[in-house]
Amino acid sequence: MTKLVLAIDDDKYVHRVIEESLAGFCQLIHAKNGEEGLRQAYKYSPDIILLDVEMPGKTGYEVCRELKNNEQTKDTPVMFLSGKSELPERVKGYNAGAADYIVKPFNTEELMARIRVLYQYRQHSIKLKNDVERAQITAEIAMTDSGDMGRIMRYVGQTYHAHDVQSLSAHFFEFFRPLNLDVVVAFWYQDVGVVCTDDGGVCPLEQELLEKHRYSNRFVDFSSHTIVNYPKVSILIKNMPLDDVVLYGRYKDLFPHILEVTNAKIQDMEVNEKALAQAHAVGNAFNELSSQLFVSSEAREEAVAKLTTQLSELRALMQQDPTFAANQALALQVEQLEQTQLQLTVLNDDLAFIKHQLNHIIESRSELIDSLSKIATPEHTQDVTSQTDIELF
Repeated sequence: MTKLVLAIDDDKYVHRVIEESLAGFCQLIHAKNGEEGLRQAYKYSPDIILLDVEMPGKTGYEVCRELKNNEQTKDTPVMFLSGKSELPERVKGYNAGAADYIVKPFNTEELMARIRVLYQYRQHSIKLKNDVERAQITAEIAMTDSGDMGRIMRYVGQTYHAHDVQSLSAHFFEFFRPLNLDVVVAFWYQDVGVVCTDDGGVCPLEQELLEKHRYSNRFVDFSSHTIVNYPKVSILIKNMPLDDVVLYGRYKDLFPHILEVTNAKIQDMEVNEKALAQAHAVGNAFNELSSQLFVSSEAREEAVAKLTTQLSELRALMQQDPTFAANQALALQVEQLEQTQLQLTVLNDDLAFIKHQLNHIIESRSELIDSLSKIATPEHTQDVTSQTDIELF
């Protein structure tokens, strides 16, 4: 790349010497005084500026200070050309912002060598500046990501204490509020869309858009809006910064995290609700079975007691009347009745054991329902920190 050098000097002879010395080595722009030199510098942004010290109008020191105070030229290396070689003059040039100082008269080799060093210095400075800017951007992105992930982790903790769609949506909008995004969320709970906004108002068209695009792609962009879909949750972002590539990319990386957490929470809520309903249904069935068993058991016990009484009366009659005692058919019938009595007694014992086991099952069912209820409605704690307590980057 050809070096562009601006020479500012009121001496035409010096300009001719510079022209001859740097011919083929760089491209030259000439200015005969400080004012013209400033205009040329702002117009062409040269790589290096050669600046005379003593000139009519603005001195070289004044011109150099103005160049260093201007955002466009503050990093452009300036080399003073002067007939004074004293150290105070060099210090004065350095204080004005110069990078080098050469004494007139100068030879071609020295001038070229000095320009070559300044050009390398300039390129190194540009590279260093770009590296610093990239490092700053990387650091900002890292801090932003760290802040985002911290807020996501806080949201995960908050969702543990959400036992219904309403409380979950409150934490959900608390997460989005610092982002200044206008969000509509649809929770597909038990295949029914529960649509919510932070301010409570949902227009029919927004609900229709979410329902229409529920089974579309993960990200659906249109105008300044974006819909993000998961099986159990969809969001409509009404003011997505689609024209800001960096911010839009950050949001596209961020939103899947919170939506995956929300999707999993909705699934857990559905499973818990289904398990609780099944536990209630099983419990009710056992209660009914237990009631019927107790009624049947009482009837059997009464029948056994009645049969026992009748057998006792029959035995007593046989002992008192020899005619009955000699009746073999009657004796056989009594023996059969005694066997039936024994079987009924054993059956009642079995039923008593079954009733005992049923009582244990009913107690376990009650404990299961209590546990599922606690999962579905966890106790409120004061330890859940709000999203506003998190430092945002």
